[in-house]
Amino acid sequence: MGDPKKRRKQYTTPRKKWDKQLLVSERKLVDFYGLKNKKELRKHITWLRNKRQIARSLLALPLETRMVREKELVSGLRKIGLVKTDAILDDVLGLKVEELLEKRLQTLTLRKGLANTSKQARQFIVHGHISIKGKRISAPGYLVPIDEASELGWHKKPLKIENDKPKKDLKKEFEESAGTEIETPTETVEEKKEKVTATKGSPAATEENTPKDKGKVEATE
Repeated sequence: MGDPKKRRKQYTTPRKKWDKQLLVSERKLVDFYGLKNKKELRKHITWLRNKRQIARSLLALPLETRMVREKELVSGLRKIGLVKTDAILDDVLGLKVEELLEKRLQTLTLRKGLANTSKQARQFIVHGHISIKGKRISAPGYLVPIDEASELGWHKKPLKIENDKPKKDLKKEFEESAGTEIETPTETVEEKKEKVTATKGSPAATEENTPKDKGKVEATE
């Protein structure tokens, strides 16, 4: 056995780590595309930055060699669907990270309707429920080529997805678990007032309201 290969860092951190505008924009992308953390986002940013750096370096080459290298660069991006067939280096320099995130397996699973949310799509992929051409893929960040996007689907057995979850009746569940039913007052405030006035005007209420010592006073007189 040889020495283990040293793992290289696959992303670069920004110079201003605590820039408020940068933090807000990164958080929006992480939440919208259901990424695990900012590290996963910065991997895609670094990958796209390297492609733009290659495109800028080609501008300084002679015309013949530049045309050959340009075709190689554009053909690789065309397989993913980031650029068109007649794209040039200016199109590569104008690419944004949102366009790259739309080509991820997690995003395409959500766009195809196999999941309700991006986080649910990530869960299905990690658990091995999504496949391309019958081959299971468990990497949410896999960049799906154009010719494989149409064959994205469930792996063997499709899952049932509930679009609208029924609301839980917490009170009913509590009564069933406790074995008792809690009576709820159905009388309104107006009905209570009518009962109070009716009891005040009744003869039983008047007898109760009369003083009990009145008969004793008359007897003494």
